[in-house]
Amino acid sequence: MARQAVSQADILRVWRMARHLVAGMLGLVILVIGLGAWTRLVDAGLGCPDWPGCYGALVVPDAHTASLHSPHHPLEGYKAWAEMIHRYAASLLGLASLALLVLGWRVRRRERRLRLTRSAAGMRHRALDVATCFPLAGCWLLLAALLIQGAFGAFTVTLKLWPQVVTLHLLGGLGVASLLLLLWLSLTRRLAARDARATLPKAADDHGHRVLRQPWLATLAAALLLGQLALGGWTSSNYAGLACEGFPTCNGSLWPAMDWGEGFHLSQDVGPSYLHGQLHGEARTAIHLAHRGGAVLLGAVLLMLYWRQRRHVQSVHPEAVLPSRPSSSLARPLARLAGDRRFMSTGMLNPWGWALAAWGLQAALGIANVLWWLPLDLALAHTLGAVMLTLAMVWAMDRMSQAHRVKRTGMCQTLA
Repeated sequence: MARQAVSQADILRVWRMARHLVAGMLGLVILVIGLGAWTRLVDAGLGCPDWPGCYGALVVPDAHTASLHSPHHPLEGYKAWAEMIHRYAASLLGLASLALLVLGWRVRRRERRLRLTRSAAGMRHRALDVATCFPLAGCWLLLAALLIQGAFGAFTVTLKLWPQVVTLHLLGGLGVASLLLLLWLSLTRRLAARDARATLPKAADDHGHRVLRQPWLATLAAALLLGQLALGGWTSSNYAGLACEGFPTCNGSLWPAMDWGEGFHLSQDVGPSYLHGQLHGEARTAIHLAHRGGAVLLGAVLLMLYWRQRRHVQSVHPEAVLPSRPSSSLARPLARLAGDRRFMSTGMLNPWGWALAAWGLQAALGIANVLWWLPLDLALAHTLGAVMLTLAMVWAMDRMSQAHRVKRTGMCQTLA
């Protein structure tokens, strides 16, 4: 019995190690995306003319060695190091994904050994179902996504910052971040299910019936988000961030001269180099205004999702929508920070509020970038804001999906 208890505790310890590793990888992938944005913003995307090394070396060489390797591409130390640090961080992410696979394999092997031990001792053991098994398939999917992302990183250099590849590289990074968040949420739920000997954690069961299922609107929001992220990458890779002067107008007009065909000519030729872009002004203006329009559409759908969920929560549990209001206006934010339960539960009851808030911050950063001519810190913050918006959307859609699953499970138990 003692040996079995220790074995079970050891399995749970490896589970928690895997969950902490995924959380660290999520932070690391956000750092990698930020480093990639910094590399692009300081024009260091071609700081190293080759891949995976830099001038044929694993570290940035001296100027003489670099000139012997690429005589027509002089070394700029700052840009080369910016590019290589981005590659080092991305490589660390790949190694972490291999470590996660090892942890998952250890969990599966120890669980199998524990079941065999209990069967040999004539003890009853509970069979593991999908809701409590280690998500090993998700770990393999993460590794595959990282390998594809690495290939896009190589093509970004070898194809000389071709906008199509740069945009896909950005979307791939955001996809990896989304996958890591979903993997962390899955590990958290399954670990809670094992601890509670249930199929779902209590927190999800507590609020599950209050989250409104809005599949059509949520799918539309996801499609608009994907399109908006692609437009953001297309705007950046074609250097169209400064194509419009002023807001809400563009170059003094609500509808300036634009070349939509050239701006969205996706089959353009490769090379010789897309550093600083090759499109003319009217094509870049079309890209910029398309990005603005996509932001407006996404914001409208998110607002609709938030409003419908708010009305649903108010009809089910009215006091959860309106938190208690302290008498003093100064005491209200303090009460919220102190942990007003009804205030804190509002975010769980309406997850679309977080996505809408992230969209508002991202829109404000975009406007500020236009008005202040794309300063480096604001441009970097705008990229990280896209990461935050993506993760908020993924979390909100996961909450909606889990709430529907809880409700369906509860109905089955009632009918049984």
